[in-house]
Amino acid sequence: MGYFRELPDVEYQSFLSDAISSKEYVTVKNLFRRNKLRDDLQNVFTIFNKYEIVDGARPDTVAEEFYGDAELDWVVLMTAGIINVRDEWPLSNFELYQYVEKKYGIENINADHHYETKEIKDSNGRLILPAGKDVNGDFRLNYSDNGTNVSVSGIDVRTGVSNWEYETSKNNKKSSIYLLKRGYLQQFLNDMREIMTYGVSSEYVNESLIRTENTKVTIT
Repeated sequence: MGYFRELPDVEYQSFLSDAISSKEYVTVKNLFRRNKLRDDLQNVFTIFNKYEIVDGARPDTVAEEFYGDAELDWVVLMTAGIINVRDEWPLSNFELYQYVEKKYGIENINADHHYETKEIKDSNGRLILPAGKDVNGDFRLNYSDNGTNVSVSGIDVRTGVSNWEYETSKNNKKSSIYLLKRGYLQQFLNDMREIMTYGVSSEYVNESLIRTENTKVTIT
């Protein structure tokens, strides 16, 4: 992931067993230097394009297709608001089947996960019950309209949603994301690099490196 190359460095005193001097430092990436999409841009939908993730696509393949650079996968994740890739990125069809089989057992893949209402209208076309509402297995509708002599009583107005259907629907919702338009990419990268630049401080070495205090060195 190219994101880690964008992070500035920090030097920590070395606690390695093979250190030969109390003045030795280890250089690492400053993971605490985090970036995010500017707050004033998050709700400006005109700078985003809606994108549908196809089966088997990864953040790097989306970045290659959309931005022409696979190493901008971190831009895809950041602008899509994805923090945990494992949980928030859609599974491929094969991965989804493996997941459902492991979670519910092969014999329960098509068992009912829950029930949802069917759409019910009266003879005049008026909506009595909307579709898609979660209900329990005993739910029944009792309705009557004496004014128009319409009566619905005791009929089954629910439908079962299987474990497979439930997990597939949940996975499909992850496939629709919003990506920063290409025309705004360079400004975003410029802002990112400005944030990653260190200002002058007691730890300052240069714009991309700071050095923490070495507590091993004693001053007499």
